[in-house]
Amino acid sequence: MTISSHKLTKLGLAILAASTAFADSEQPKRRPDEPLNAGFEAGNLQGWQVVHGNAFGDRSVTDLASYWGGPFHQDKKYFILGTAQAGESAVGELKSSSFRAGSALSFLVSGGYDPDNLYIGLVRDRDGRLLLKQTGINDEAFIRIVWDTKEWSGQKVHIVVHDNSTSESWGHINFDDLRLGDNALGNGHGLTFQPIGQANQPPRHKQPACSLYAKDPLRPQYHYTPYQGWINDPAGLVQWKGRHHLFSQFYPTAPFWGPMHWSHAESSDAVHWRELPVALTPKAAGPGDDSGRFTGSAMVHGDELHLVLTDYVDTRAHPGAVQENVIVASSRDGVNFTLSSRNPVIPGPPVGAPAFFRDPKVFHDPTDNSWKMVIGATNGAQGQVQLYRSESSDPFSWSHVGVMYTGDGSTDALWECPNFFPLGDKWVLFYGSKGVGWYETGNYNGSVFLSEKRGLVDAGPASYAMQWYKDESGRNLAISWMANWPTSKWPSRANGWAGQQSITRELFLRADGGLGSRPIAELDRLASGPAKRLGPLQVSDKAVTIGNTNTARLKLTIDLGATSASSLTLSLFQSRAESTLLTYNTGSQTLTLDTTNAGYGQAGRWEAVLAKPADNKLTLDIFLDRSVLEVFAGDGTVMSATVWPRYRESRGISVVGYQGTVALRAVSVTPLGSSWC
Repeated sequence: MTISSHKLTKLGLAILAASTAFADSEQPKRRPDEPLNAGFEAGNLQGWQVVHGNAFGDRSVTDLASYWGGPFHQDKKYFILGTAQAGESAVGELKSSSFRAGSALSFLVSGGYDPDNLYIGLVRDRDGRLLLKQTGINDEAFIRIVWDTKEWSGQKVHIVVHDNSTSESWGHINFDDLRLGDNALGNGHGLTFQPIGQANQPPRHKQPACSLYAKDPLRPQYHYTPYQGWINDPAGLVQWKGRHHLFSQFYPTAPFWGPMHWSHAESSDAVHWRELPVALTPKAAGPGDDSGRFTGSAMVHGDELHLVLTDYVDTRAHPGAVQENVIVASSRDGVNFTLSSRNPVIPGPPVGAPAFFRDPKVFHDPTDNSWKMVIGATNGAQGQVQLYRSESSDPFSWSHVGVMYTGDGSTDALWECPNFFPLGDKWVLFYGSKGVGWYETGNYNGSVFLSEKRGLVDAGPASYAMQWYKDESGRNLAISWMANWPTSKWPSRANGWAGQQSITRELFLRADGGLGSRPIAELDRLASGPAKRLGPLQVSDKAVTIGNTNTARLKLTIDLGATSASSLTLSLFQSRAESTLLTYNTGSQTLTLDTTNAGYGQAGRWEAVLAKPADNKLTLDIFLDRSVLEVFAGDGTVMSATVWPRYRESRGISVVGYQGTVALRAVSVTPLGSSWC
């Protein structure tokens, strides 16, 4: 990413926290040394000066409450909206009156991400030096940034709202609620804003120290994340010579999607990861060229590990080129990969097919003892899976078998990241479309797949591009990208990173023929202390506290036969201001995940109907990891979410029953440590 806006050196300690509105009487009192009109509640720019340009003026002060994506979450009523005065591409700078720096300073920021041209800055009066700055995260909803300003305590400073971007997309920055001193650190009601620590970026080939990951309280500790930059699809999953390899679509320069690289990590247990050098980089490209190495898979042949992947060419920058073809990169040591001289091994989609042709996944086909490959495709109206066969059982020689499967259009016309493999007495196909992961189970004759059942890979909002692999013990394992494309809720961008992968799951066929997931047994090794155990106990309409942690594994067994309550609700990441709710309705057998009052993450409600347990015992296995959540029900249903709690105190776990009692047979809360230590 652009280091100038994210280094700790002279940039202070960034703290991201809630933008919660309070009534006037509840506001922290204004400090006498605070600049005038620090929250713009005068309804104008009183106390502020337009330094230059036309981006800011009295029309910049607005009381709009919401935008296309939801509420702005401003403080009180008024704030600076960067587009209100003269539009998206206008430039200019706004300056506060001077004040003396104290120990801390905080403010609300939103708008575009451009560290060089869009930022809130702290400037020293005597020499005009820019001491600190923070850009937006490409979202209109405010986040709170808190700076450690002790280094300049007592010195005269001022704030600038700087817009030098002429972009017609995210070319503006918004600002509100400047606070100083103790007022900067909390909401005035006993809740402290969630801090995010930053550190200088280490070389990518070195293992980041545990302390670097631990100091950022929103960063998951046992889910794979990039130290800096962006990741999306997991790729190339394989166990080779005893080591599990996890590659990810990766852009190292900024916490946004860009020309795709492949990051690389390895593990002895698919739980504890060690960073390795970037495996693949895109071709040298100029500005505006998004060509890159898209998703693919791994294949072991001879004594080499081969990556079989999409080579994506941005045809805007390269008119007339084939948009997507298949290439191979090979390694003898599992670290250094060389592109094959025989590339492309598949020069493009079949003759007459649309240009969309991506994400090859290699699998062994026992129907004819051959190596085959599925590729995501389309016929223009429905998603498709193209099938190829290796002529020499190697990754270099492929012939087109045909269209293996065509959808009915209900799961979109473009299918990405297909996976295909035998499981039990069925075959499983899963793929992604419009930010949602789908599975289908059915039968396969060596060339054509016949679907019998369809469902969601994950019933929550945070799962896409799941990839399957078989480990050396024969288990069917998978890892999913814990995110989705439609959401703009990426608060970790303020610290320079975005994206996380799920924990490793084991796949199985459910009793109803659907696809189920469960955590792998090796996750027990994350335990950092003894489990707290409760039960059996009866829970009614008075909530029972289970724990106070945001990095743990929570297991519950509920005796449905002895439960009279109509429903029960688990509150997770809970404080007086927010919580994530997980509710089970005993009548409809519906599990509901509710994040409408949870944190900075994607707000909404998601439901899944669970199978009735054969023994009438409902089990939930829940993984909490600072800002992300994975819920595994006993029938194989999974619900994942990115929550991003706003407050340090949002660590509570409690359960309550409604209209009767809940029979909890067993409850355990196990503290979990880091996958990097």
